[in-house]
Amino acid sequence: MSDHDKTPRTSSARTWTRLALGGLSGLLAGGAALAVAEAAAAAVRPQAGPVVAVGAAAVDRTPTAVKDWAIRTFGANDKLVLQLGILAVLTLFALVLGTLAVRHRRTGAAGVLVFGVVGAAAALGRPDSTGVTDALPSVLGAIAAAALLYVLVGLLPAPRREAPGERGEDWDRRRFVLAATAAAAASAGTGVLGRALSGAGGREAAASRRRITLPSPGSPAPAVPRRAQVRVAGVSPFVTPNSDFYRVDTALVVPKVDATTWRLRLHGEGVAREKTLTFDDLLRRELIERDITLTCVSNEVGGPYVGNARWIGVRLADLLEECGVRRPSEGGPADQLVARSVDGMTIGSPVEDVMDGRDAMLVLGMNGGPLPFDHGFPVRMLVPGLYGYVSACKWIEEIELTTFDAYDAYWVKRDWAREAPVKTQSRIDTPKPFARPEAGTVMVAGVAWAQHRGIDKVEIRVDDGPWREATLAAEDSRDTWRQWSYAWRATKGGHTLTVRATDRTGEVQTDKRTRTVPDGASGRHSVVVTVDG
Repeated sequence: MSDHDKTPRTSSARTWTRLALGGLSGLLAGGAALAVAEAAAAAVRPQAGPVVAVGAAAVDRTPTAVKDWAIRTFGANDKLVLQLGILAVLTLFALVLGTLAVRHRRTGAAGVLVFGVVGAAAALGRPDSTGVTDALPSVLGAIAAAALLYVLVGLLPAPRREAPGERGEDWDRRRFVLAATAAAAASAGTGVLGRALSGAGGREAAASRRRITLPSPGSPAPAVPRRAQVRVAGVSPFVTPNSDFYRVDTALVVPKVDATTWRLRLHGEGVAREKTLTFDDLLRRELIERDITLTCVSNEVGGPYVGNARWIGVRLADLLEECGVRRPSEGGPADQLVARSVDGMTIGSPVEDVMDGRDAMLVLGMNGGPLPFDHGFPVRMLVPGLYGYVSACKWIEEIELTTFDAYDAYWVKRDWAREAPVKTQSRIDTPKPFARPEAGTVMVAGVAWAQHRGIDKVEIRVDDGPWREATLAAEDSRDTWRQWSYAWRATKGGHTLTVRATDRTGEVQTDKRTRTVPDGASGRHSVVVTVDG
């Protein structure tokens, strides 16, 4: 084959080489963008970083049904999955821009600036945005990436075939490798620096948490009855450890708030005397300690998003009364309490429920220590008997009294109900679905809850047989779940076990199956097992 015949093949190989190196250049530029943005976000605030800002914007705009599916499917890992998805999209975007820059160098580099525009718009559009500085991480990251992509693509081999003996391509290759290696190293170093700077603020918050010693409550919780926990293997512990307590929220980055600088503002309609409280102000007040079960409205029938803990905090009703707030039933103008979090989340609670005598509180501690960061440190709100999305604002920094007609909180704008008392529910913890127990006596056990009403009865049905009453464990309070057990004389073959609870008002858990939207799932939990002979 002549040299002339080899030319098309050589040109084709060079084209693919250029495209591949262009894609690599795009990836390096994308890495630089994220690294610079991460470092800049550490100086501004972590929530202003492009991945977090874009992810939060995606969460806000995701249809309710998709959010619900993500929580059911991925649980506490839903945020990690979202961030990995964003990084995958950014990777694809970087590859496309890199290959585009091979043919249109300036256009490809300019295209990187779209990264900055999207990230900046997402950061500035967040409800917790602190101003124009939130746009800086995305803008600086995009500028750095555009410059790097322009430089790297300029070092690629020329599109024409070199004459025999020319070494320009070899020299360009060496320069490209050196530049790409330096860029990768600089990006890695900048990313590490950004992480370190971000961690510094978190370390201050962690230090403030370590320094906290919660005083003994003026109103301590009664001792948990000895027989509140059934002695059956596989049943959830009566008190859920902090590490196992469910977490469902929209925060892609858990806020790390320094307790020494934290403030809570209380204002709004019917507030005669506004208050601004510090963490120490709350510590100096009388504290109450209570065992209370929390439930997420996204919990499917038989689901895991329910837990019981011992909380310590300040009565919320006392604070409201000191500010001159009256219940709507007593002529107060406000029927909604809007709690705002440091990350911009808004949660609306009925003022009547908060002030009707139940143990609604601003929580400072959980299971004997200060709140964990994941669960709202330094202060969160809690109202027994209501689903978390209308009662349990974490990282709270503001309380505004208003009306339901005047304002829709975050989840209400997304098709959830304004008011949502917890529904009467029960769950079979053991045996697990598709278990294969031996014939004979099999202990069936689990938990039931109807917060602020209490559980009076739990029943079990095997297949289509009659309902049989289970043995209830001792009740701690009407605000906690209640464990139960039933000795089943299991016979060989496949069986379906179903549970239902009756609360203290006499309401029997419905068999009508509904999804979680708009005010919590309903229906009866059942498991299918196969009994071996």
